[in-house]
Amino acid sequence: MSAATILVADDDRAIRTVLTQALARLGHEVRTTGNASTLWRWVADGQGDLVITDVVMPDENGLDLIPRMKKIRPELRVIVMSAQNTLITAVKAAERGAFEYLPKPFDLKELVSVVERALNANTQLAALPADAAEADEQLPLIGRSPAMQEIYRVLARLMGTDLTVTITGESGTGKELVARALHDYGKRRNGPFVAINMAAIPRELIESELFGHEKGAFTGATNRSTGRFEQAQGGTLFLDEIGDMPIEAQTRLLRVLQEGEYTTVGGRTPIKTDVRIVAATHRDLRTLIRQGLFREDLFYRLCVVPIRLPPLRERTEDVPLLVRHFLNLGAAQGLPAKSIDQAAMDRLKRYRWPGNVRELENLVRRLSALYSQEVIGLDVIEAELSDSAPTAQPVEEPQGEGLSSAVERHLKDYFSAHKDGMPSNGLYDRVLREIERPLISLSLSATRGNQIKAAQLLGLNRNTLRKKIRDLDIQVVRGLK
Repeated sequence: MSAATILVADDDRAIRTVLTQALARLGHEVRTTGNASTLWRWVADGQGDLVITDVVMPDENGLDLIPRMKKIRPELRVIVMSAQNTLITAVKAAERGAFEYLPKPFDLKELVSVVERALNANTQLAALPADAAEADEQLPLIGRSPAMQEIYRVLARLMGTDLTVTITGESGTGKELVARALHDYGKRRNGPFVAINMAAIPRELIESELFGHEKGAFTGATNRSTGRFEQAQGGTLFLDEIGDMPIEAQTRLLRVLQEGEYTTVGGRTPIKTDVRIVAATHRDLRTLIRQGLFREDLFYRLCVVPIRLPPLRERTEDVPLLVRHFLNLGAAQGLPAKSIDQAAMDRLKRYRWPGNVRELENLVRRLSALYSQEVIGLDVIEAELSDSAPTAQPVEEPQGEGLSSAVERHLKDYFSAHKDGMPSNGLYDRVLREIERPLISLSLSATRGNQIKAAQLLGLNRNTLRKKIRDLDIQVVRGLK
């Protein structure tokens, strides 16, 4: 790497001194200033091979200066530093064309490494569309810990792409928030964001849910129904709990990802798909692959960019920020305004948070709603954490549960998975079809494949049974039980 002239703009004299010493040791000439106007004059005069700038300066925001510099000198690399360590800062730095974003306090070795990459780079990073700068300032993710800073940097690099992303992390870490951030601040933000929870969709309904079905595709399909791929056209499809997807549906999904098109259930005309896929799971997909429960080829299609969300216990320095955020959110929604004293906050930071951010949010809402004191102390927190401690007893399946209750339980989960939305039309017949298949299969097994006896057992006409076997694609093996 040849010697270069590096322009540094930061109103902190100590930081300017540290950077000058570190970069001069590499043989570079370093020019420093504490304001944006001087930096702009240098760049406009054609000086400098690289710019390192802070965001907050006395006379102008450093982020606002980047587009002006890039307009007159598009080849100029710009590295942004900021103590405003939020996702918004990282995204704005990327969308304005910054080569890299570094949160303060930064590691000096990392900054030197970024400088070397910037000076040796042959091409610039693609910037996001200009109107992304008008994105809502409402922060989708909270936290300034090193773990969250790295996630912000990865997300900022992904905003201008359509790369498939798989988000892993324990339940309650905020996987859907990350998926929504990728959509809301990315180039597909004007399209729909469609989410589907694979764990809550009955096996027989998944293909219809994803791809839709045609009128007459199966008994009771009286109208055409659109699937999630069609609903998400031009936007983002979020496949939550992808690790719970049945293996046969994985095969169909893989084909769509490979070919870029699909057919509806009962349809023949291929439909081109234009969606960005973001998947999420709390399960270890590599373990599922070894167990034969997840396709390895689908794994590599989905995990183009893997993102791991850390559990809250790995970033406890973010707890005070999250608490204040949830207290403010509760107050905005009509709950009494509260604060938490330092001893209580320290106790919250020491707690393990098995339910992660979701557990913390629920606790804060409970504190706002149930306690009269304006300042929550340690005694209240100790009592709440003691009451919320998980029991050692394992979760057991309902004992003596009848068929009707079991079906109701599964259907409640199914409706809950759609949140404020509704399942696709034709639900009645799809559910009956799901129950019908195992009933007929088990009856044929009990009669060793004898269809006459199975028809008698079921109380069906023999021709009706044969039609159902054909429509439901049930394999009949005679003589085995």
